[in-house]
Amino acid sequence: METIIRNQQQLQYADVYISDMQSLKNIFLESQNLSRLNHDFGVPFLLAKKRNEILGFASLIINGKGEATFKIYGKGDLTDSEKKNFNLQAERYFNKNNSANFRNAEQLKSSINRMVSWLNIG
Repeated sequence: METIIRNQQQLQYADVYISDMQSLKNIFLESQNLSRLNHDFGVPFLLAKKRNEILGFASLIINGKGEATFKIYGKGDLTDSEKKNFNLQAERYFNKNNSANFRNAEQLKSSINRMVSWLNIG
């Protein structure tokens, strides 16, 4: 009997660049079934991709308590284990970063407002 070996590509993690924003915007709009961005989009800081396709991203948001935290948005292509691993990577990144958006809720709120307004123009 012949055994077929599937080549599973591992996720790669990368910082978010401005050139990634259109892809992240599309992932968010599709995953949330929206036509325009809202404040839940946040400020993206880490993405997950296979080959050269972006499958998900982690974004800084303000939680219900008014604190800076993050949320993961992704395509349906991510498996449960990939989502779990991505969440762990994002949590490590979030915990070690001390810039204003990661630690100051007022700064993050301002950044989210500017980001969403800018991306909704185009």
